[in-house]
Amino acid sequence: MNLTEHYNKLYNQSIEKIREGNVLTDKLINDENDKRRGLTVLIRPSEDIKKRIQHFQGEMSNIDNQQYYQPISDMHITVLSIISCYDGFDLSQVNIPNYVHLIKESIRNTPKISLQFKGISTSREAVMVQGFPLNDNLESLRNRLRSNFKATSLQQSIDARYTTSTAHITTARFRKQIKHPEKYAELLENYRNVDFGHFKPEAVELVYNDWYQKTHIVETLFKAHL
Repeated sequence: MNLTEHYNKLYNQSIEKIREGNVLTDKLINDENDKRRGLTVLIRPSEDIKKRIQHFQGEMSNIDNQQYYQPISDMHITVLSIISCYDGFDLSQVNIPNYVHLIKESIRNTPKISLQFKGISTSREAVMVQGFPLNDNLESLRNRLRSNFKATSLQQSIDARYTTSTAHITTARFRKQIKHPEKYAELLENYRNVDFGHFKPEAVELVYNDWYQKTHIVETLFKAHL
């Protein structure tokens, strides 16, 4: 299944549920006792793309401001989740220089990654901007990271939940039932094919993060230019 088919499947499975107000709410977004933490390799979208997404979020918020709209500072594209967030994980449990060394080796001589963001997709839990790699370099980097980490005894849970293959940016999460579901769904349909722009990432980061990549929790452990 290619990315377009994947995004279409997600959208088609969820948009009518959203229109009916039948969404799955996340009760942990504002829970200060949520201690799920992990390690993630990610890239940040360009300022232009973030601003276009922020405009889209503003339109969603005008219809329903009680949902969680990811702050512009938190927007990201996951390259690979090295350790998926779980309750109790702490940096003291791992040797970060070993992880940094492997990431340095993996990104060495990485050709330029190019990404396009066009249209939106949905699930019953969230709204995301669709990301499409314009070359094979992101997938090649992911595969080098997979291979290098799985050849070690370092703690990792790569692909344990699912195999990362998309390049989306999550823009909204449902934390309450939608106030005006039909109007909300109509807006989402209007953004189904909107072009948010394209860019070539200039850096990759290794971060210690919570489930939502909240800036006040995230700790950047390593950053390298691509």
